[in-house]
Amino acid sequence: MSTETAPPTDRVAAPPPAGWEEARSRVYAVGLAAALPVVARPLADTDGSTLAEPLTTRTDLPAFPTSSVDGWAVRGAGPWRVVGRVLAGNTPAPLTEDDTTVEIATGAMVPEGATAVLRVEESTVADGLVRGTPRSTPEWRQPGEEAYADEELLPAGTPVDPAVIGLAASCGHDTLRVRRAPRAALLVFGDELLTAGPPAAGRVRDALGPAVPGWLRRYGCQVRAADVVGPVADTLPAHVAALRAALASADLVCTTGGTMNGPVDHLHPTLQALGADYVVNTVAVRPGFPMLLARLVGDDGRVRFVAGLPGNPQSAIVALVSLVAPLLAGLQGRPMPMLPQVTLAEAVPGRGDHTHLALVRVDRLTGTAFPVRHVGSAMLRGLAGADGFAVIRPGTSAAAGDRVPIVPLPLLPGERAS
Repeated sequence: MSTETAPPTDRVAAPPPAGWEEARSRVYAVGLAAALPVVARPLADTDGSTLAEPLTTRTDLPAFPTSSVDGWAVRGAGPWRVVGRVLAGNTPAPLTEDDTTVEIATGAMVPEGATAVLRVEESTVADGLVRGTPRSTPEWRQPGEEAYADEELLPAGTPVDPAVIGLAASCGHDTLRVRRAPRAALLVFGDELLTAGPPAAGRVRDALGPAVPGWLRRYGCQVRAADVVGPVADTLPAHVAALRAALASADLVCTTGGTMNGPVDHLHPTLQALGADYVVNTVAVRPGFPMLLARLVGDDGRVRFVAGLPGNPQSAIVALVSLVAPLLAGLQGRPMPMLPQVTLAEAVPGRGDHTHLALVRVDRLTGTAFPVRHVGSAMLRGLAGADGFAVIRPGTSAAAGDRVPIVPLPLLPGERAS
């Protein structure tokens, strides 16, 4: 194992940790200030991206009166003489004479001059005449019933999912202006890590290299296989070279391990060597305390970020939901993630002057959160069965029945929580 260390004089005391809520607000603000460029994309390529401008409709919706049933578009009191047929996609001639009708299909344009639409199942046809009594409520959709031309339907910052894509298509859009997806990379630090096979002989299996890219994709990032590098050797030159290379193409580089100031923790000296500024350096949260977010500005003026995740797996995921999630929301021009409320099924202890993020499984029918077991910083068993982290604020504990915020674990782009 390499044991190269930074000179003792370079080791400085860590600053007081930022409060958890303060840290989230801070990283969201710097992300929003560095929001990614706007690009135009075909509708089919926008799933999971973010609207960069409000979605408006190009016409009234519907754009013309359309029949909501199969039947007869009639004029006058009847009985009615059949003078034609209207199918969806056609423009009908006006009805100009009383007591005339045209057969009409659902979705077809209602002809000018029609006074009602009579349902086919409520009509009879005999001797060339249609008879029946139209319902008192109109059986067609009026122009502008859903929206008027140029009306704002969704604000900028809305995540694009299949429902948004369908709405945009119905409005007549072929492309959408969206924020470019963040490009992310992952550097895995630690000579003690194995990348294959079971842990043994003092070495542990790397669980974050395979897992973190999936979490980043669920937050809307693009992560290629080539963007995951490691384990990086535990030397300062190796760390500097790896981080410099990753920053050449990534908007965000996540690192695992090395966030403390131990003899082989080289992340802080690496950030200093690259001229980074700390946005957050340690957060008063348990688990996950030694996390950080740093900001760098390249020679090209482009802002890049480094998220230092702890080496313990569950602590690393706490860092993702605490710092990376709000940062990425800002970079994508989305609102600050709001935290829903759940009701605790059991008591959850506090962690003194630190925020406690407690893994829970949520019964979505009742909104009840059940604390899960196996939740040590180095454990992933509890995480695999959880839906998110209940937030127990500093200086408090929570009793069964208390309503508390929850930080949900991210969904795939386009998914909606049930």
